[in-house]
Amino acid sequence: MALAAGCSDVAIAGGGPAGAAAAIALAREGRRVLLVDASGDGAGAGAGGVTHAHEGPRFRVGEGLPPSARALLRELGVLERVLGDGHRASAGTVAFWGAATPHFNDFITQLHGSGLQLDRARFDASLREAAVAAGAELVESARLRVVAADALAAIAIETTGRVSHQLSLCPAEGAPKPIESRWLIDASGRAASLARSLGAASVRYDRLLAFYLRLQAQTPGDQDGRSWVEAVEDGWWYSVLLPSNERLVAFFCDRATARRDALLDASALWEALRGAPNLHALCNQYRYRPGIAGPRAADASSRVLDKAGGARWLAVGDAALAFDPLSSKGISSALYTGLQAARTVIAADHGDSAAVARYAAHVRDVHRVYREQLRAFYAMEQRWPDAAFWAARVAESTALHDRARSMSEGR
Repeated sequence: MALAAGCSDVAIAGGGPAGAAAAIALAREGRRVLLVDASGDGAGAGAGGVTHAHEGPRFRVGEGLPPSARALLRELGVLERVLGDGHRASAGTVAFWGAATPHFNDFITQLHGSGLQLDRARFDASLREAAVAAGAELVESARLRVVAADALAAIAIETTGRVSHQLSLCPAEGAPKPIESRWLIDASGRAASLARSLGAASVRYDRLLAFYLRLQAQTPGDQDGRSWVEAVEDGWWYSVLLPSNERLVAFFCDRATARRDALLDASALWEALRGAPNLHALCNQYRYRPGIAGPRAADASSRVLDKAGGARWLAVGDAALAFDPLSSKGISSALYTGLQAARTVIAADHGDSAAVARYAAHVRDVHRVYREQLRAFYAMEQRWPDAAFWAARVAESTALHDRARSMSEGR
């Protein structure tokens, strides 16, 4: 449906999985939805992915989609669309974590079946197409900015319910256009630029940094679609076979100790892979070598907004809470929070004055449970207790445990 005079019921900043999920659910409920994506080639930011247009058509660093995410895709009505998009099936994970011997998690034994190794550009574009089919208006190569963000504007929204979000639609080319919207959803990724302009603060819990490299096989035949994880003294490695038949390898380390300049050299990062003997052996088996695109670095830290919602605004996906990639929760969380935000808007429009506060509290609870799960998983690796990477995470785990105990004891 076309938006009249620059007005919408819900304006969504970010066309990744979180923003698209919210747009699909809201448009199907008859809301006038404006979905604004920063890119024009299907490679918009969101859900933890990193885009580099010069690395090839619409390449994005994505992640595996766990089997349980199928339920979210089914609820959005896009499961069959996604399954038909040519993503690679994933049979599970293999992890060298806590020991030199592997631990296997086979998806075939799980209720939902196999996972997916995504072509992220294709996945994100498919969700945006579903949003448009549901009735949302999509604007690409543009960003949303908050024009008026002050306490008086927030009070006006809460007390009058009138259209009060004054926004600017800023295209990559051309003059900005004024936009008004009753609701605003920030799906802008880790930057959370709109939520922060509305008074939220982003709390970072670690300094995880990722270096990734795409490899090309000189010997064909690699069919191992599992996600590989291997702990090493100064961090951990991740690898997955992409739908393009390239193999992605990524090294996760601490920003404070990372040799950033050195690891942005393809030969240096490739050489560092020798420190992960099992993954290195897999790559050698098929004579993988670095492709044309060099290594890239990306922020992979855990963070959460101190408030994921306010006066007719909500944050979703990485804008609300960003996960350590070790958890494999990024895209699932994006889909889930997008759906929950849509339900929150609908509930509030039907008179539920506590809907936004309830959503924000739920996001905090999700992050709290995630932090405890992540703490337990990192604590499983005891082989290098004095190494800086692992010592920092032990200290963090101890602080979190002490904080939780103090809260439970009312101190």
